[in-house]
Amino acid sequence: MKICRALACVAFLGITSTMTPAQPSPAPFNGLGSSLSNLSRLSTAKSRSISPENFTGEKGKGGMATEGTGKNASRDLGQGWKVSPSVVIKAGTTFTLGEITGPGCIQQIWMTPTGNWRHSILRFYWDGETQPSVECPVGDFFACGWGKYAQVNSLAVGVNPGSAFNCYWPMPFRQRARITMENIDAKDMRLYYQINYALAPVPADEAYFHAQFRRTNPLREKDVYTILDGVKGRGHYVGTYMAWEARSPGWWGEGEIKFYMDGDRDWPTICGTGTEDYFCGSYNFENRETKKYQPFSGPYAGLLQVLPPDTAYVPPQRFGLYRWHIVDPVRFEQDLRVTMQALGWKQGPNRAYLPLQDDIASVAFWYQVEPHASFPKLPAREKLGVN
Repeated sequence: MKICRALACVAFLGITSTMTPAQPSPAPFNGLGSSLSNLSRLSTAKSRSISPENFTGEKGKGGMATEGTGKNASRDLGQGWKVSPSVVIKAGTTFTLGEITGPGCIQQIWMTPTGNWRHSILRFYWDGETQPSVECPVGDFFACGWGKYAQVNSLAVGVNPGSAFNCYWPMPFRQRARITMENIDAKDMRLYYQINYALAPVPADEAYFHAQFRRTNPLREKDVYTILDGVKGRGHYVGTYMAWEARSPGWWGEGEIKFYMDGDRDWPTICGTGTEDYFCGSYNFENRETKKYQPFSGPYAGLLQVLPPDTAYVPPQRFGLYRWHIVDPVRFEQDLRVTMQALGWKQGPNRAYLPLQDDIASVAFWYQVEPHASFPKLPAREKLGVN
């Protein structure tokens, strides 16, 4: 019996299938997994959760702590009464949020990091690898790259009041998953978090989740910003987040995104028509009545942040944008490179494009087979920060 590939991570999402667990499914996968239409189907997957109340995720081991950040508040109540709701990550240290023995799939992550979001570095390691498949400041990973809260209402990432970061990218693994948070700040940070996952066999055609952060500040004149490069192997690109500071007067988003895949060199296979077009907007994201930028947040795309919000075309101004390729993943067989032009308009009567020298940071999200190429080294702490 054939089933739709949209049932990927079938066992992890509460769904059964007549296919054997390791048998590849035949149809294209849209990248998110389950839907309400098949949520009622039974499964033999085992639901588990890691948090400061159960660091291992073991069955029947939650809420047993006798030491923790809530010990003083629970002194009159005792064990089982929110003794360990959070952790403190000391300055300059790395804390292991969770280690899971597979096979399985991480389904959802919630956290409320209280430190500097650019100085709190998330890393994910799959199946015992020594080089992370995810390496990213926590704010940018959750589409809040400017260190300020912005509500996100998307399918893959949700950010809710007051600073609740949620991730819904499915993250399958076959042998082991390890997630860490490094605090490179000079101050300690407190972290509340929960990692919800399921244990079950992983189909043979499930790829591994990756996310890579980059920043260039400033972009050199006539340079093209690189979102992702050096990817080797088979996979599909599923999302882009950008934190962009415009430093020239006027509109800054005329540049084109380009996807070079499977041997493309000088010319890409996919070429966009403008920055706001790629992020599913148009005409400068401008509200025609107010003549100012109009923020929005949707399932697949958004202009989350406009800082400051009450001006337009006056530098410096900061923007946060996301585009999830959930229904239109960009598939590659051998290699992938993704770039974005920084392009505005010259001032004056002669209309012409202006290459920009802006502050641009990005996170690329994709799935691929392992092993993956090593990531570029993260910028030093002073190069990561937001003033």
